[in-house]
Amino acid sequence: MNIPIKTPDEIEMMREAGRQAASVLEMIAPHVKAGVTTGELDRLCHDYIVNELGSTPAPLNYHGFPKSICTSINHVVCHGIPDGDKKLKKGDIMNIDVTVKTADGYHGDSSVMFIIGESIQGERLCRVTQECLYHSIALVRPGVRLSALARAIQQHAEANGYSVVRDFCGHGIGATFHEDPQVLHYDGYAPEADAVLEAGMCFTIEPMINVGGHQTKVLRDGWTAVTRDKSLSAQWEHTLLVTETGVEVLTARGEEDLAFLDH
Repeated sequence: MNIPIKTPDEIEMMREAGRQAASVLEMIAPHVKAGVTTGELDRLCHDYIVNELGSTPAPLNYHGFPKSICTSINHVVCHGIPDGDKKLKKGDIMNIDVTVKTADGYHGDSSVMFIIGESIQGERLCRVTQECLYHSIALVRPGVRLSALARAIQQHAEANGYSVVRDFCGHGIGATFHEDPQVLHYDGYAPEADAVLEAGMCFTIEPMINVGGHQTKVLRDGWTAVTRDKSLSAQWEHTLLVTETGVEVLTARGEEDLAFLDH
């Protein structure tokens, strides 16, 4: 396994990529409401990334993916395809996953959960899933193994009665959309894959947490992954940089409280 260590110049380009990805999610948030179609959300994000940021939506045509963002509603775990006929309704929960490729060729990848109207079960799942992400981010620093991050996610999810998806994982990121390491969200590392973090590594953590069982399946479109038992699923994602003393959240959004990282 060859985990790239970013140079100072690359780190600056990753910061810009992360800032851009966060700005897309901040831009789209007011538009996420009952009655809007996921196709319209995709169009708004695409136009913003291309026309305002001067960048490229990395998912578009990536291994044939047909849209610029992923919109994953209710029991869709990840990689949901935006649809001009699919309107959001009250009680839905939805993940929007954005990856921007800047003009410099570097990637910023982040996702956020949205709750449309009210959903008591959905709100709790979204909160606990974000807590799983934050618990793992808080551990990131040189010398820590990837398995420690995975255990923090799994323990918090299972303590709340939820399960952790095993079929998808986080990933290294840089000039390549997906690179080493694979970042598991459950305690399942083979010894040779359980890397020790070093300053200059960039990767995503993106736990997918289910109300029911962890099993998933991919629909016939070849992309949309759903829970096998049709239970709700939630996901939050950030792109991270390991620093000399801890972690920098490259895709941090303005409304987030990341005070827990001040250690």
